[in-house]
Amino acid sequence: MTLDTASVPFDARPLTEPVDPGAVRAHVQRLRASGRTPGVFGSASSVVAIIVVVFVVAIVGGSFVMVFVSVIASVISSAGATGWGAGLIAVVPLVIVAGLLALAVFGVIVGTRRQHERWYRLDRFARANAMSYMPVLAAPPLPGMIFGIGSAREARDLVRGEKPRFVEFANYRYTTGSGKNKTTHRWGYVAVKLDVPLPNIVLDATGNDSFLGSNLPASFDRAQRQHLEGDFDEHFALYCPEGYERDALYLFTPDIMARFIDNAAALDVEIVDDWLFLYARRDFSTLDPATWAWLFSVVGALLDKLAQWARWRDDRLRAQGTPWVTDAAAAADGPSLPSRGSTPGVAAAGSTPFAAPAALLRPPPGVAPQGRRLNRRVSWVTIVAMVLVIGFWILSQTGLWGLIFR
Repeated sequence: MTLDTASVPFDARPLTEPVDPGAVRAHVQRLRASGRTPGVFGSASSVVAIIVVVFVVAIVGGSFVMVFVSVIASVISSAGATGWGAGLIAVVPLVIVAGLLALAVFGVIVGTRRQHERWYRLDRFARANAMSYMPVLAAPPLPGMIFGIGSAREARDLVRGEKPRFVEFANYRYTTGSGKNKTTHRWGYVAVKLDVPLPNIVLDATGNDSFLGSNLPASFDRAQRQHLEGDFDEHFALYCPEGYERDALYLFTPDIMARFIDNAAALDVEIVDDWLFLYARRDFSTLDPATWAWLFSVVGALLDKLAQWARWRDDRLRAQGTPWVTDAAAAADGPSLPSRGSTPGVAAAGSTPFAAPAALLRPPPGVAPQGRRLNRRVSWVTIVAMVLVIGFWILSQTGLWGLIFR
């Protein structure tokens, strides 16, 4: 992702300026030819949309036609009309149904054209800002908390940058439940690739919580809550694995905390493996220039601070027998020095007579198993909902429900 305004200035004009319909059609054809988007009826969302339209037309149109025909028949019958009246009763319903179907087809065509124009605009916007665009990606293989939940997982309108590090902006959908209880969850996310794996840390923004608690799809053990200095706790609830409190203080220095407060206080943050995620329950990849300007400013404010995290190492790997390396070897992912089982500071037999001082030896990049994932818990909202559902089922099955509300 290129955020150097001197070389590639932020350009939002492709999001709003007029477009050539012919260029849009050619762009969609290129997308399909390259396999970056499904065909007209190839995606699940398109099939569902068509089924919904047909179903609505059948139900609403059928009901309307029945009522209308009944009224016309009553009027004609009361007027004693024959011949042309019977023909009118036969023709009018067909005209109405044809009109409703034409309206439905027109709606599908307009919606498809708008979708194609959206793809075209976002692709041009990505190119204008030294990035790339992908319309849809099923089940993105990312380790964040929102990506392994539910079914029909899909990222849409992915805008990706490669420099100075990989950054991805996208909208995300997944469904939970079934039947009448089926729910579609909508998120926007930014994924930033880090230099090294870090402990699983979550910053739960307090500004987007409700009276029911956090808006995140996961709840964490309160023993993992870490309180930081200043007014950071007023903006974020920070969770880190037990035993990693000092590491959290190392990563979230006052200058980095200030960046998060000033630029990302409306976003939930997760660090997991070698990824940093920013979440919100809204679309990020839109045609709104103000949204993109805000997201670019957030990422730009954080990128120059993330380099500090590349120097973090997990000393617990030392106790678990992980090979030590020198600072230079760790930075270059070079060979371990010394090898597993050897004594720090002592050269192995047959090797060179030199060894790095023990003070310069440290574990390679990585996180000990106990720091890779936070311990989760069931939220009280889920518990209350389960109790209510079970209670309702017991009352309905035993007949007590009828006795209570007689």
